[in-house]
Amino acid sequence: MTETKTNLTLGQFLSNVLNGTAIAVLVGLIPNAILAVLLTSDAFKGNTFFSTWHSANVLFQATIPALMGALIALQFGFNGLKVGAVAAATYVGSGVTSKSALAAGLLAQLQESKAGEEVLQTATTLAGSFFTAGTGDIINSMLVASLTVALLLLLGDRLGSLNIILLPILSALVATLGLFTLPYVKSITTQIGLLIQNFTELQPYLMSMLICISFAILIVSPISTVAIGLAIGLTGLSAGASAMGVAATTMVLVVHSFTVNKPGVTLAVALASMKMMMPNVFKHPIVYVNIITTAALCSLLVPLFNITGTPASAGFGLVGLTGLFASINGGLAPALAPIVWIAVPLTIAIGTRFLYTKVLKLYSAQVFKFETK
Repeated sequence: MTETKTNLTLGQFLSNVLNGTAIAVLVGLIPNAILAVLLTSDAFKGNTFFSTWHSANVLFQATIPALMGALIALQFGFNGLKVGAVAAATYVGSGVTSKSALAAGLLAQLQESKAGEEVLQTATTLAGSFFTAGTGDIINSMLVASLTVALLLLLGDRLGSLNIILLPILSALVATLGLFTLPYVKSITTQIGLLIQNFTELQPYLMSMLICISFAILIVSPISTVAIGLAIGLTGLSAGASAMGVAATTMVLVVHSFTVNKPGVTLAVALASMKMMMPNVFKHPIVYVNIITTAALCSLLVPLFNITGTPASAGFGLVGLTGLFASINGGLAPALAPIVWIAVPLTIAIGTRFLYTKVLKLYSAQVFKFETK
């Protein structure tokens, strides 16, 4: 594999980053998205093998930043040392592994209360330890990966035999910069969450429509819909609307992907990997018209059938059927749930595809062709 030259256009550079990100998210999310409900069911309760398998799937998600770094590097034609350097920098800069503020706070409280020596030693160990949770911040991961790639492209082979020593050091320096940008990049998600939180004060139909459209758009962006749902504590109809927005976009992607991609790609999108279509949507933003229309129509189902959810189900959509089961727990009739969550959104998505591709001819379904190097 030959290394990509530095005369890349900005569009090509961003496309490579998005393609690598899309595949990384697919690989990291699929195991837990498909198997979480099964492996945590009562049928396997207390079974060591299946509980360990579930833990492995959760940890798989934590590898997404490293996968992003490696796959983005491969998009630029890197191999060996450079792939490892980008992967390591992206993982560290993502914030997926960090010291616990909770543990540090606990240590401070114990010190103030003059707790026993043994307790303080344990708390000190915890405060100095690193913890891994979630997937890290995808936007910051993309930023760190991009900066590391740009640095490696700029350096080329100028360092000669010192590459093996200096490239890891320089990549760690970029990762360090990433840790400084992380709080600021995270604030993007926070600000979006606060904006969406304002929608919850509106009357039900308007609230549902605005939240549904917001999450429909966000699910095909680097921003985590689940993180936003948890951060602002969406519940009730607002949580149901957020999940319905994700479900609406899922249906749009599925009905477009079905005729232009292999079955495995469409199945992956249907099960969990809507973000793998980010490169397609970013290259052809006209499809947001369809996504917004479908989400707006699907949003009417939320107050009409009193579709509710919880902060834990907000932003999940049909992933693991989380939104569907949450609405059933909230009072939606089980027999009605598949109709409201699958049949109606699918019908609407088919209708909007026909409208925009055949009648108005705004775009072709071919824009959803999933391609990687």
